[in-house]
Amino acid sequence: MTAQKGKDLLLKLDSTGEGSFVTVAGLRSRTIAFNARAVDVTHAESAGRWRELLEGAGVRSAAITGRGIFRDAASDASVRDIFFAGAIRAWKVVIPDFGTVTGPCQITALEFAGDHDGEITFDLALESAGEISFAAE
Repeated sequence: MTAQKGKDLLLKLDSTGEGSFVTVAGLRSRTIAFNARAVDVTHAESAGRWRELLEGAGVRSAAITGRGIFRDAASDASVRDIFFAGAIRAWKVVIPDFGTVTGPCQITALEFAGDHDGEITFDLALESAGEISFAAE
């Protein structure tokens, strides 16, 4: 992957559950992290007492965070409603020259901030809530 503009990493939401994704807000910074917990199967006869892991086992998860400003009142209301309902919705992250990550997530944190001489910003944290798929670009 060559160098890319951060603004090209897009976070999209299917707020209705009908498969129609729209870009959520004007995100100024965003990250996505994939995690996999290892399953340790080390035993008394492990070679040299080195740890052994069970291939293909363990729990996988994804975490997505973003900071920015809402594009319009509808985007703000949609995210706010989903958070307060504790709802799980389909989200999509578009990573330029890499691919698209799609799957159900729950908003686990929603914070608002504002300076007296600036706009109101928000911070959003999502945690995967089911199978995440990847489609290479």
